[in-house]
Amino acid sequence: MKQDTIINVGLIGFGNAGRLYHAPFLNSVPGFRLAKVRTTRAVVGQALNALPAHTQIVTDNDAILQDPSIDLVVVAAPNHLHFPLAKAALEAGKHVVVDKPFTLSTAEADELIAVAGRSGRLLTVYHNRRLTSDFRTLKKVCASGLLGRIVEYESHFDRFRNTIRHDSWKEEDMPGAGIFYDMGPHLIDQTLQLFGTPLELRADLRVQRTEGRVIDSFEVVLLYEGLKATLKGGMLVKDPFPQFAVFGEQGSFVKYGRDMQEDALRDGEIPNARPDWGTEPESFWGRLITHHQGLELTATVKSEQGDYSVFYRNLHRAITAGAELLVQPQEARDVIYLIELAEQSSREKRTLPVQPRGAAQPATPGAPAA
Repeated sequence: MKQDTIINVGLIGFGNAGRLYHAPFLNSVPGFRLAKVRTTRAVVGQALNALPAHTQIVTDNDAILQDPSIDLVVVAAPNHLHFPLAKAALEAGKHVVVDKPFTLSTAEADELIAVAGRSGRLLTVYHNRRLTSDFRTLKKVCASGLLGRIVEYESHFDRFRNTIRHDSWKEEDMPGAGIFYDMGPHLIDQTLQLFGTPLELRADLRVQRTEGRVIDSFEVVLLYEGLKATLKGGMLVKDPFPQFAVFGEQGSFVKYGRDMQEDALRDGEIPNARPDWGTEPESFWGRLITHHQGLELTATVKSEQGDYSVFYRNLHRAITAGAELLVQPQEARDVIYLIELAEQSSREKRTLPVQPRGAAQPATPGAPAA
């Protein structure tokens, strides 16, 4: 295919994931044409009206899966539907993007990878939080060597919602619901990108809210040789913790504030329509304290620019020119494996060994991956 080829896309699901994190980029990244959106949600009428005139609204998955003009299917449906929809799309000869979490089990992930291999189609997962301002900044700080050998890492994604939403499947007692399947994949994927596969894992998953029906608090500890990584998320955190905190033999880095792209998308902004898209205010910049070459340094680290559109620009090159995928399905499968292991650890109240799987290989002990 030519690199200027237009890729026709069918988007299955138009809740928050499809409406905020996929459609705006499919409509703004050159080379994609959002041909069809599958939804039955009347409450998103205003958002549907904002779609391009060429986008057709359909209420049947087969209207996308069986359409020979559709090249790429983006699965942004509820989590328990990711596997069957992605499998059906691959078997129909489509390239596939699956929103996170990839699947609800490692076995499902392995099967999708096998189906993609047999079909000769690309399969990837939307781990867009590799492309946030805060994580891009953190990754550069870890790789700089200014912290020395890293011994502890903590990552948070906290919210405050002390009531139960009865209009959201994420609050229902069903597979794939709850904050752990919502934000856990992002935090785990980021950690694997930094440090590789851990040696051991222990986890505590809880329901904290009165009348809560799904996991709304999680703590996952990934243990490496000489390094502990703690990942936490909760729905009852009124005063948020730092988004990231990293401690090394030479210093520490602490970062507050969430990526600006999410709020911009909620406000209906067009991605990259202004030059400061994804740019954090100075009040969000992280604080670095370190000992370096005999100097005691305290500095504010200017945040890198965030840009979710990198995911789709890479995908276009992968489909049309054979570029390597930014997010390999094996990497997303490794995330699901650790989620399953965390559930087992929490049930059994014990630390479990991690078996290296797929693309995520152990990093140098206690040091960030390159």
